[in-house]
Amino acid sequence: MASFFNYNLAMNFGIHSQQFVNNYSTKENEKFTKVFGDLTLKFAERMKADTAPSSDEVQELVKEHYEFCLQFWKPTKEAYKSLAMSYILPSPYRDSYEEVAQGLGKYHYEAISIWADKNL
Repeated sequence: MASFFNYNLAMNFGIHSQQFVNNYSTKENEKFTKVFGDLTLKFAERMKADTAPSSDEVQELVKEHYEFCLQFWKPTKEAYKSLAMSYILPSPYRDSYEEVAQGLGKYHYEAISIWADKNL
């Protein structure tokens, strides 16, 4: 599986990148990579099970994703949805999601858009 959490990528991509803060150790960043990878696999499992992005279960995963992001930056609704857009537009983020499961970027984008509109 691709490494999802990439400090250099986050610092140089999208409107959200200027808000990104990482003052963590290498060991902490390795932990973040694992946590994020595990969360991504949960999204893939829900997608493969045909669970709607609007379902309570998937929306709870989005909440976990947002809370994960809060460790590094506090996204506004627009910034969070911009991050999600990078999961479907040609980008390294999209490529990483597509390596896990075809269509995962779009699925995650839809789930984030729903959650952000309701909660941010």
